[in-house]
Amino acid sequence: MKKIFLYILAGSLCFSACKKDDEVEMYREPEDIATQDNYDNQSIKKFMDENYLDVQGNITPFSATDTADDKQKKLSELPYETLPSGTIYIVRNGAQPDPADAKTIKSDDIIKIMGKADSYVAMESEGKVLFSSKTAFLNTIDGNVVPVIDPMYYYVKKKTLTDATTDAAKQRSYYEIAGFKEALQKFKAFNDLSPGAPYNLQGVIIVPSRAAFARNPHYPYLGISYRNRSFVFNFQIYGRADRPADQ
Repeated sequence: MKKIFLYILAGSLCFSACKKDDEVEMYREPEDIATQDNYDNQSIKKFMDENYLDVQGNITPFSATDTADDKQKKLSELPYETLPSGTIYIVRNGAQPDPADAKTIKSDDIIKIMGKADSYVAMESEGKVLFSSKTAFLNTIDGNVVPVIDPMYYYVKKKTLTDATTDAAKQRSYYEIAGFKEALQKFKAFNDLSPGAPYNLQGVIIVPSRAAFARNPHYPYLGISYRNRSFVFNFQIYGRADRPADQ
């Protein structure tokens, strides 16, 4: 009986130790927003060092056990640009529309977007700064492979603003992800690809929280809070259209 008790005790101690190792410390919002900005910058750098683009342009983490991806370039080794807002964008070589068919993307366009986007909270845990709390924001790659048309986080219609009942909801910044909107205009759209056309993702946009919603009131996309959340978009613009004047 004593041996059984000792085995149970030893097992529970082992389980507790393993659980402690696997747990990520709970996020605590820094009082100073500059600290959050620093966390974002460090986490973005770590993310770019730990991921690469596969043959279809999907962001893919390097494997710790498989050497097949050893020759792949880190995102941080690809040509990229950093905007004054801190937003980073990567234009993927060989995945852009033919210049003869490419369409300029304007700030009020109706866009057709294929791809994935996730949001993260940058935080410090056990002395390390990293992206945590990954949450899907957009996914037209897995399952329902159909582009999203005219997302509100790129452009919110005038009627939505005029019908809003709070001062915050009457502002574009309540809906639109500023860093994404700014960086997307550095790309060209394809000339209205068919929704069923095979995707070949044309780039990456990484938006730090300060260029997204920061700590401001915002639209509750998918019913969650995006306070202090950074976004990573991995996408292809299948088409764009001029917006009617009344929108």
